[in-house]
Amino acid sequence: MPTEATDVPRQPAQVPPPLVPGLRGLLTLAVGVVLIAALYFGREVFIPLVLAVLLSFVLGPVVNLLRRLHLGRVPSVIVAVLLALAVIGGIGTVIGTQVAGLAGNLPQYQATVSKKFAGLQAGWLGEANRVISKFSHQVQDVTQKADAAGTAASTGPAGDTPKAQLVKVQEPDPSPFTLAEKVLGPIVEPLTTVGIVLVVVVFLLLQREDLRNRMIRLFGSGDLHRTTVAMDDAAGRLGTYFLAQLGMNAAFGVIVGVGLWIIGVPSPVLWGVFSALMRFVPYIGAFISAVFPLALAAAVDPGWSMVIATAALF
Repeated sequence: MPTEATDVPRQPAQVPPPLVPGLRGLLTLAVGVVLIAALYFGREVFIPLVLAVLLSFVLGPVVNLLRRLHLGRVPSVIVAVLLALAVIGGIGTVIGTQVAGLAGNLPQYQATVSKKFAGLQAGWLGEANRVISKFSHQVQDVTQKADAAGTAASTGPAGDTPKAQLVKVQEPDPSPFTLAEKVLGPIVEPLTTVGIVLVVVVFLLLQREDLRNRMIRLFGSGDLHRTTVAMDDAAGRLGTYFLAQLGMNAAFGVIVGVGLWIIGVPSPVLWGVFSALMRFVPYIGAFISAVFPLALAAAVDPGWSMVIATAALF
């Protein structure tokens, strides 16, 4: 027998209600505030960790090269880390010497800047300064007259005022612990940061394969071989990129340092290293690195030729 088709009523599609835009924005803002607060309060730990990770990527190709020379894993890591410490220590020593020499010549630079300002004041800047001074004197005269009138109305007969007595406070001699705290206090935090960075870098370089395998097991993968090859390739490319970026920035710093040395700007090595570091900042790093050499060139040269040459260099 034929069966009659019965119409089954369809249920209306259930559409979940969208989130309220205001609630979503507040949730995003709250998450952002929590993350920023966590980064701020944990900066003493996060900054060394980030530096260690970046340094491990930079030293990764060096360690691989040393291992290809049959040096062994542990000796390769030790040699790479010692080489990095030697380079950083040498650059820091040169920078310290340059800063000390720059600080010793500051009075001379101050005299040159004063002469330049005196020359500018003799021109249009002086005319503008005279107009402003005249206006300020007029305002000051009106203010003094008003204050004198108010003081005359409010003051009464003057009485005898007691003389102030000088009190001399004699502090006790500082203890050896206080002296040690004053001397070692400023260098404890940098040494702690360097220690954390070194420990984490050595750990990351020694346990790279183990960390990779743990990440693969943690996230899971259907093809372990391809995942391992992909992660090794990504780590190698990232390390090569960071090393190439470091080389490009170092070349930029060398060009800037040599150019400033030819121009005659003091402490060219300092500004070359500063320019190389600032070039890691995207877009505006190179412009920021030009500010201090331009200011120093203006303070050294009585004229403006050194400033123009420095600006042309950047």
